[in-house]
Amino acid sequence: GGKLPVAVSLADALLERVASWNRRTLDPFAERAYFYSSWAYEKAGKIEAVRSRLLAAQRTSCLHHNTACQATLLNLLLRSYMSAKLFVQADKLLAKSAFPEQASNGQLARYLYYTGRIKALQLEYSEAHRCLLQAQRKAPQSSSKAVGFKLTAHKLGAIVQLLLGEIPERAVFRASSTRAPMRPYLKLVQAVRTGDLAAFRDAMAEHAAVFAADGNAALVLRLRQNVIRAGLRNVSLAYSRIHLSDAAAKLALDTPGDMESIAAKAIRDGVIDATIDHEAGVLISSGSADTYSTLEPQAAYHKRITFCLNLHNDAVKAMSYPPDAHKGDLPDADAIKERQREEQELAEALAEEDEF
Repeated sequence: GGKLPVAVSLADALLERVASWNRRTLDPFAERAYFYSSWAYEKAGKIEAVRSRLLAAQRTSCLHHNTACQATLLNLLLRSYMSAKLFVQADKLLAKSAFPEQASNGQLARYLYYTGRIKALQLEYSEAHRCLLQAQRKAPQSSSKAVGFKLTAHKLGAIVQLLLGEIPERAVFRASSTRAPMRPYLKLVQAVRTGDLAAFRDAMAEHAAVFAADGNAALVLRLRQNVIRAGLRNVSLAYSRIHLSDAAAKLALDTPGDMESIAAKAIRDGVIDATIDHEAGVLISSGSADTYSTLEPQAAYHKRITFCLNLHNDAVKAMSYPPDAHKGDLPDADAIKERQREEQELAEALAEEDEF
């Protein structure tokens, strides 16, 4: 704590020194200098003070085609905006910036995670889920490396999947390294899956500090509507006719008077197949329909095929070859001249034979 002012002053001197250099051989050093300088400012609670310098350095790195610094500075700027809750500015930065393809996997994983979090807060859950899934794949697969990053990505990914109406895989919650930290999120998954609003409230009250520390409290609050929808779906499947007040009691709603509007919205969104008798205040289910007679299987196959194609394209892009590797198979100039001389001699010999 007492060394933070010293670290900030050293970071100032380091940034000034790096800005005065214009050598491509120092680009890897400049990348680490920007990273640790920003880290010193963040630990001192002054991350906003270094943001203008990072923006200037980002513009310079783009002009110089400095790939390493471009990727690192873009991630540092996104982190700076997100720490200050400036999500609109972060989204604009994403829209106007291009992440370099030659960047390292570590920086790409960070970029995908930040993009996923921003898209989730912007209600773009499908894009957020895609980015977070790619971030988990780009992270080191060793169980002893980047444990904190992978755990953070799994926590946010679980919430985004729940917001999409999907259930996360059990393997994430059963792994020995993630079982204890993921327990609060497991309770959320169980509450959403069963549609138990009371269990959701208990999980929120018990682990509110954990969700706030992870920065996911705002997203967790959005899950309440998903819990109500799941519970309403279970009620609709269990009862062909049920009074709205009884349905509200089964869902344990805070305001039972909102049951009619909640049911109407669920019917409009296609969550349940039912009708409402407004005069009698009764929810009438239409019975379970055959899923294979709908477009759901086609949509599921399309989603999986798109994922496989994107994975194939990423694998092709990630292929790297040694520079000038193809030149070893090409003949040199002397060999070409020798072959041409032999072909010329053979042609002359054939011409003489034709004359005789």
